[in-house]
Amino acid sequence: MNPRQLKTFLAVIRHGNLTRTAAEVNLAQSSLSDQIQVLEEELGAELFLRSRQGVALTPAGVALKAYAEEILALNDEAKAAVRAAAGSNGQSIALGTLETIASQRLAPWLSRFGKENPGIGLKLKIAGSGELLGQLQDGSIDVAFTFDRGLPDERFAMRRISSEPLVLIASRDSQARPAESLAALGSVPFVATETGCIYRHLFNTAFAEVDMIAPPVVTEADSIATIISLVASGAGYGLVPRLAVSSCQSLGNVVELPWPGKAPAASLVMMWRRRRVQSPALALVLQSASQHLSPIRPADARLQRAG
Repeated sequence: MNPRQLKTFLAVIRHGNLTRTAAEVNLAQSSLSDQIQVLEEELGAELFLRSRQGVALTPAGVALKAYAEEILALNDEAKAAVRAAAGSNGQSIALGTLETIASQRLAPWLSRFGKENPGIGLKLKIAGSGELLGQLQDGSIDVAFTFDRGLPDERFAMRRISSEPLVLIASRDSQARPAESLAALGSVPFVATETGCIYRHLFNTAFAEVDMIAPPVVTEADSIATIISLVASGAGYGLVPRLAVSSCQSLGNVVELPWPGKAPAASLVMMWRRRRVQSPALALVLQSASQHLSPIRPADARLQRAG
């Protein structure tokens, strides 16, 4: 078993589909299938059950998964320890994050970090929240910047960066008025991301925290920018992080409505795998992010309020 085979194996588990996995690992689907087949032949057991719906782990695959994760983690730790002992320069750090966070929060900081640390290469990968955790575990990325779901995971260390406010938005053309109570929002149509996405989780949580069922989602979209555009066109209301609206071109037709009650917020966090040895490059990234990724001030991204 080599690290590449194990990373491919874990990627197949994440996606449950060979086509999507092949795209992530930059392999032709036939080459990916060959890798899995070679691994199965070496171990003498089938790792996946294949069907038209995708692939699913066999009991042998379930047994290998935990070991594959540990082997890859130890492999990375060994490399980091050797580089640190040798005083090696030219290290590279892979960062993973959501698209909104990348464009609105990380871009200025990454530019500054690169100028201050020219010997450290940076790779930025954009993915969904669930995919980020998988990439963090299998070593595809070294640190993830995402919103906290409130579900501690002993595999990862986590540091809170800031509390990002969520804002209720509507189309200016809809002449929407402020809701008198949260109950008044119960029948209002909303636009949100798909179930499983961190933004959908934040939407549901905002209402669950006051023991209220989330309003109906009439349209699902795959990005916050798309949601804002749909809201601007009158498709429904939206509940989005304020940092996402600061540079959206459609803001001229979007207004912010006051939240009836305590305004919801999301914790922006960075996460990294717990290691016996932490690379100096990663330590610098974590220290710099803690110091320079300060919260956005409300005045930096304030919509015109309706009312």
